[in-house]
Amino acid sequence: MASDTTLNLKNLAALGAERLAELLMELATGDAAAKRRLRLELASRSGGGDVAAEIRKRLATIARSRSFVDWHKIKSLVRDLDIQRTAIMTHVAPTRPADAFDLL
Repeated sequence: MASDTTLNLKNLAALGAERLAELLMELATGDAAAKRRLRLELASRSGGGDVAAEIRKRLATIARSRSFVDWHKIKSLVRDLDIQRTAIMTHVAPTRPADAFDLL
């Protein structure tokens, strides 16, 4: 039997939605990748179109970037691109396959 302080889904769900939202906002402070991920999840509530727009904005930002990606930052870039790919496949593809194909 797991203790009440064990980090698992059941114990976190017991905290309630409002407390979890507060924790997410606290954890996302200063973490651009976390903020982008939370924005994607919020956009997914209103359908694939809003998610597609958010993804399109992020991919355009990445495409405009002309800086060299140092080896220290490669993992971060890969994680960012993987988040975008996952969002496309999870939130856009089921309802807007043409947009998903274009984004991929």
